[in-house]
This record gives sequence, C-alpha cells and structure tokens, in this order.
Amino acid sequence: MRRREFIALLGSVAVVARPFAVRAQQELPVVGFANSSSALSQALMVAAYRKGLEEAGYVEGKNVLIESRWADGQYDRLPEFMADLIKRKVAVIMAGGPPAALAAKAATSTIPVVFTTGDNPVQTGLVTSLSRPGGNVTGVNVLYTDLESKKLGLLRDVVPQVGLVAALVNQTRPVATSQTAELQAAAQKFGQRIQIINVATEQDLEPAFASMVQLKVGALLQGADPFFNTVRDQIVSLAARHAIPAIYFLREFADIGGLVSYGPSQTDAYRFAGGYTARILKGEKPADLPVTQSATFEFVINLKTAQALGLVVPLTMQVAADEAIE
Repeated sequence: MRRREFIALLGSVAVVARPFAVRAQQELPVVGFANSSSALSQALMVAAYRKGLEEAGYVEGKNVLIESRWADGQYDRLPEFMADLIKRKVAVIMAGGPPAALAAKAATSTIPVVFTTGDNPVQTGLVTSLSRPGGNVTGVNVLYTDLESKKLGLLRDVVPQVGLVAALVNQTRPVATSQTAELQAAAQKFGQRIQIINVATEQDLEPAFASMVQLKVGALLQGADPFFNTVRDQIVSLAARHAIPAIYFLREFADIGGLVSYGPSQTDAYRFAGGYTARILKGEKPADLPVTQSATFEFVINLKTAQALGLVVPLTMQVAADEAIE
C-alpha cells in the first residue's frame, strides 16, 4: 500500500472512530446533581459524593456522568433546574438540601431521586415512611432538627452568664415555624433570653448584625439552613467584626474561624448518598431503599477564635470536642 493511501485510510478510521467514542460517552448514565447551596461551599460534599460512587464502582467520566446545578441559596431557581435535568433524561437526580429535595419530588414521580435533607422527610412529604419510603424517592436524613437545645447548652458553656442570645432563622423555609418553636423551647429550658432574627438573603446579613449590636446581643446561635452555608464566609466575618461569639450547625464554619460548631457530618451523608445512587444505577429501586439517618455528629471548637474574643474554653469542653483548632 502506498504511503498516501495508508494516510487516507487512517484518516477515514479516525473519522469513523470518533463518532463511536462520542456516542459511547453520550450513552453513559447521567446523574443530575442539584444542590440548594453553592459549589464553593459544598466542595467537600461533592468529593464525598464522588467517593461514595467510586466505592460502588462508578467513576465520573469513565462509566457515569454528572450534570451539576447550583441554586446558590436562591431556592426559586430549583424547579427550573429540575425541569432541565428531566429534559436531559438523567438516570438519577441527586438532590442536596431540603429545598432541592422537595423540588425534585415535585418535578418527577418516575426518575429516581436520592436526597440529603436536614428536615424530617416524612413530615415534609418526601417519603411515606423511613423504612419503606415508597415511590421514587429515598436518601439520607441529616439530623439538624432537635439539636437547638444541645447547641444552646454548648454556647452557654463557652459564654457563661450570657444575657441575650440571637438566633438566625430563614423565614422563607417551610420549617421556619417549627425551627423557631424549637429555639424558643430550648431558651425556655435554660431560662435564656433569645431574639429570633430573620435572614433570607445576603443583603439581610449586614442589617441583621447591626440589629444584634443595637440589641446588645451577647452570643449568636445559627439555625440550620442551606442558605447560611452558602454565605458562611460573610457570617463568620461579621461575627468576628462585631466580636459576637457564635455556634454554628456545620463544622465548616469553625474551620474558617467560627467559634464553635455542632451538627451532623455532611461528608458522611453525601458519601452514603453516592452509594445509594450507585445502587439505583445498578437496578435497585428507591422504594426498596430505606431512608438512613446520619449517625456521625461533629463538635468543633476554634481555640484561636476563642482567644481573640477573650474567652476561656473549659478544659472539659476541649476534651469532649472532636477537634480543637489551635
């Protein structure tokens, strides 16, 4: 065969082979990853989710594709995201955070949905029961509720004799009423004065902290909400600027300078959700996969921040903490 003919033949093979490669890539199952928060705030959770997939044999780009959508705390964008993912005929929707989970549930009754949620999934209507979820939805219940009393107790241990405690709540959430009631019940248990402060957008943060200063708030308790995770840098920065000791619902806040955090491990929840996604990709049905509840809780103290605030953290608390950041 002449050299010119050989090169022409190689070119024709390449032209034929490329469509096959593209088609093979397109035929991989696609997971629609829709999240209530931001990509930056959820980087560790995305890594944990991928790890859960990989442990079950699915590697992104090799035998599964992931289409991501981020609401950045703007929950009204989620229905549009879900509609788009459904159009793309994704095999599974991974819905991170209560608003995303509810949006996925409302958008489809046929495409399997795996969620992580901090709200009670039975009370919010995601599933009929934890053990037998039914329908096309299952996932992980990340237990943020029923923790306000524990968080308030820890805050009072770090800031003894605190007068007024502010509590941040996002009133746009369906569970805001029950969350507020839980905070007030916790305050009543300790005989603690508490002021609920509503924050729903990034623009609300500066006025909220200005109000705390005006009210002479002695400490801050942050309610659990995906939006707060989206703006965690701003919240921690404002608390530091106004010298307000605060307890947060995720360890990521303490990692970047927040005083104390207590709550479930999000990375564990997302890793488990990745495993459930893999099981569904292999043919299992969400209705047969019981909703699991997070079992790992993290208590983190930032001793550097405590020192900057002039606080002495009791040694017993330092010993009890999962991590004391120096």
